[in-house]
Amino acid sequence: MELDGELTKLRSLAGSGESSLQIERATQRQLSRQAKALELENAALKEDLAFFEGLMPASESGDEPGVRIDHLRIEPSGIVGEYRYRMLVVNNGGRQAREFKGGLQLLVKIQQGGKDVMITLPSGTEPNPQRFRFEIKHFHRLEGVFLVPSGVVVKEVEARLLQDGTVRARQSVIL
Repeated sequence: MELDGELTKLRSLAGSGESSLQIERATQRQLSRQAKALELENAALKEDLAFFEGLMPASESGDEPGVRIDHLRIEPSGIVGEYRYRMLVVNNGGRQAREFKGGLQLLVKIQQGGKDVMITLPSGTEPNPQRFRFEIKHFHRLEGVFLVPSGVVVKEVEARLLQDGTVRARQSVIL
């Protein structure tokens, strides 16, 4: 009888210990998710701060008036051969800035079969070349995706802003 009572007591303690362990693990997972979300939010806030600092007029920032590319990012999208681009285009001509009408051109340097090859986007076979056209007064975030053949390695991407066939700004990213 005494042993049965002690056995029941020990089983109860083991059960409550296991419950406590499960609660602790669930709390740890939740804290881990919260920390990851806060890291992402912090990165977004830093990007926003850089964005707003980039909006300062040319006379304050020391830049020459005109259009420029800031914060060019090229990342694999998770789909084989697909890459996502993001950038901020700033027309830093001050309050009297004229609207900029132009287009985006991407020069993608890839390695295919041991050879370096350059792909220009939009290509002549681009089904929707209008997606590379834009108009801005002060600033505009450009983003989209581009495809490369499977089995190639993307080495470098240069973004160019063109107006009437003339390059007005460029920025490169080495991957």
